[in-house]
Amino acid sequence: MNIVNKVTVRHLKENKRRSLVTIIGVIISVAMITAVATLGVSFLDLLIREDIDRNGEWHVEYQEANTQQLQAIEQDANTEQLIVTKDGFADLENPTTDSKHYLYFRQFEAQGMEHFPLALTEGRLPENANEVVISETVNNNSEEAYEIGDSLTAGVGERMHSLEDRKLSEFDSLQFGEGDTINEEIVNVTEQTFDIVGIIEQPGWETSWLPVVSVIGLTDTTNAAADETFNGYVVASKVNTDLFDDAKAFAKEQGIPSVDFNSDLLRYYGATQNNNLRATLFSLAGIIMGIVVIGSVALIYNAFAISVSERARHLGMLASVGATKRQKRNSVFFEGAIIGAISIPLGILAGLGGIWLTFQFINAFLQDALNVEQQLEVVVTPMMLVVAIGVSALTILISTYMPAQKASKISAIDAIRQTQDIKLTGKAVKTSKWVRKLFGLEAEIGLKNLKRNRKRYLATVFSLVISIVLFLSVTYFTNNLKTSLEMTQSDLQYDIQLYGGELDEESFAQYENLPEVTEAGFIRQAQVEIMVAQDGLPDVLNEQVERGEILLEDDKLRYYASVYAMDQENFEQYTEQVGVDASSFGQEIPRAIVIDEVVYQNGITGTIDETKTIKAEAGETLELLSSSISENGQDIEAEVLANVEIAALTDQVPTGVSTAYPGGVDLIVPMDALDELGFIAEETSPVITLSTNDPMKTEAEILEVNEAGVSIMNIFQQRQQQEQMILLMSVFTYGFITLISLISVANIFNTISTSIQLRKREFAMLRSVGMTPKGFDKMIRYESLFYGVKALVYGLPISFAAMLAMHFALGQTFSYGFAVPWGSVAFVIVVIFLIVGAAMLYSIAKIKNDNIIESLKQENA
Repeated sequence: MNIVNKVTVRHLKENKRRSLVTIIGVIISVAMITAVATLGVSFLDLLIREDIDRNGEWHVEYQEANTQQLQAIEQDANTEQLIVTKDGFADLENPTTDSKHYLYFRQFEAQGMEHFPLALTEGRLPENANEVVISETVNNNSEEAYEIGDSLTAGVGERMHSLEDRKLSEFDSLQFGEGDTINEEIVNVTEQTFDIVGIIEQPGWETSWLPVVSVIGLTDTTNAAADETFNGYVVASKVNTDLFDDAKAFAKEQGIPSVDFNSDLLRYYGATQNNNLRATLFSLAGIIMGIVVIGSVALIYNAFAISVSERARHLGMLASVGATKRQKRNSVFFEGAIIGAISIPLGILAGLGGIWLTFQFINAFLQDALNVEQQLEVVVTPMMLVVAIGVSALTILISTYMPAQKASKISAIDAIRQTQDIKLTGKAVKTSKWVRKLFGLEAEIGLKNLKRNRKRYLATVFSLVISIVLFLSVTYFTNNLKTSLEMTQSDLQYDIQLYGGELDEESFAQYENLPEVTEAGFIRQAQVEIMVAQDGLPDVLNEQVERGEILLEDDKLRYYASVYAMDQENFEQYTEQVGVDASSFGQEIPRAIVIDEVVYQNGITGTIDETKTIKAEAGETLELLSSSISENGQDIEAEVLANVEIAALTDQVPTGVSTAYPGGVDLIVPMDALDELGFIAEETSPVITLSTNDPMKTEAEILEVNEAGVSIMNIFQQRQQQEQMILLMSVFTYGFITLISLISVANIFNTISTSIQLRKREFAMLRSVGMTPKGFDKMIRYESLFYGVKALVYGLPISFAAMLAMHFALGQTFSYGFAVPWGSVAFVIVVIFLIVGAAMLYSIAKIKNDNIIESLKQENA
């Protein structure tokens, strides 16, 4: 170790307080970087495990491939593992409900079962092609009580739409025609008998509103006929964006009819077909890493800059005995290396420990509140550690570079005299005469003090500006990320939906009075058309008109409108929510509430957009027309049904209503308005929505009612997953904001307290020439005011620019208006003055009673 490095080490030991503050600052910075990286990796790991638990572990599905094509798939370079399945359907014997019609046979090759969510409740898995396990839902929905050891005989075939000659899958709902007619059938039936060797929990692909219950067995391709087809699920060896194009090209080359992708799982691995989404993710990742690095550099830079100021005399003395610029510069880099060697390992441990504690809290909350089985686990990958160490080391290097350059330029005379940071020219310390007139002598002295110590003043202002930008940027980023997530989720606030069949007011009363039901709603939906003039079209449709993508008829566009008639009690609650008098409906002219703002996915750009559905005003009239297309698909002349006055326009959607896309509009009316509008109740689509204390129990009670043709959709499980996502995003949001806030406060206190410590001699001089304690306090208050105002003047515009950049990044996938978070801005303005004032007062209190003579004698402690 050379003499300069020895002096550096001695300086660190002699200034234990300053060294400790710097080390703590770097530890906080490294911990933040590590925590953010760990949170991202762990959160993705949770999503991956949940998706695999729900849908199985696979990336690409080649559908209806023959044995020769399966061999080609298995030999493909990007196939790590091939899972072969064969699907079939059979009629469910003696069902206890009309919502379940089929046994869905899913047969795997032996090794494939471990890649799909099959959880045994009793028995064992099949070991040959004559054995099956059944889902527990088979016995729940059939009068037949199957047990382990029983035989199951069924005619297994393909499920086809009887009118459209279209094959149906397990994910297709029951196809109804006129009345209660079911437009589907099982074809190519083969009678088969199986031994039941086990019972499994309801698989993730089998939802309550689909007409199937599952039977799992084994298949074997070795003895398959040449024309027999299977589905090949591939676990890819390389998961990236090229996977989509490569798989499609491979399927075309081999003559495989169709290919599908496990899109959710692939997206969690970072592979998506949506270029806009990919651009958004990369933009946001860059922005958030930039925020973290800027905050870290600001925190660490100030520590090293102050350290160089303290070491100025030592560096000058080294220069006087022959130290070169390079040696002086390297001494600062050496100090950074020592600090980094101590702080980076501790910071990584602190970040991992903090995330672990956070996950312990979150997991307990998630399990209790949402009854989920999966837990967040701290996932540490080599790449994550490399990134955390690399970013931390780069941050320290950037933070030490400018102080090192400054150290190299300190001359021996200036350093020994300690004049390098003080500007004493009249121009440099000149202040406006209005400062003394408005605020007094103390304010003028305070402002001159700031100008004299310009570099320290700018360092403090820079610290405050960075804190403002960090807080507002992160607040905007996380809140908008949460908003974007909510835009992708359906806003279904009920638990169970009933549709189809002959639901009516009597049915509604029956379901409403079930024991666990807390709220119920009854809606009848009717389809109509309206003609909207071009000046009433939203911007998104006018742009399509200009591009020639849609055509007008007599300067009007044909809209497909949905009329939702609500039961009276719920309609009155809805009108109160919208701000309309319910008694004004049912007059001579029918009135309706129009939902004029919706969120939808743009089919061309792939973005999630917000848009108006129609430009109109309350009081205007809409002419409702019958359909212009006959049941046979031929064009016919539409008839005028009724004229409806717009009572109000709103973006609030009542329970049970699915909003339209651009080119459609939704009208909400009371139930008794159907006759006035020319609708016959039997020709409408009835829907009942139920909110319950126990959705699963209520579903079972509804199945016991067994009303013909009624289908059940259990929304509760779907909403659980959505609420879990939003909850985890909220934890991320407020946790990150809290972390940034703590770092900002530490940064401000560190900078201001150190600045005050370095001004001991200056304050002692003012006290020696007669400044009273009261005047001294007044001067400090004005200095705090100047710091805060200056920081806000620079910090707020920069924050707004950062917000616009993030809005643009999110705008590549999510389209909604830019909104300044004025509440956060007001909070920052108040808090910045409180923090600066508290830091100044705290620091002054520590030196207020120092001996004047000793303070005047000190060099730079």
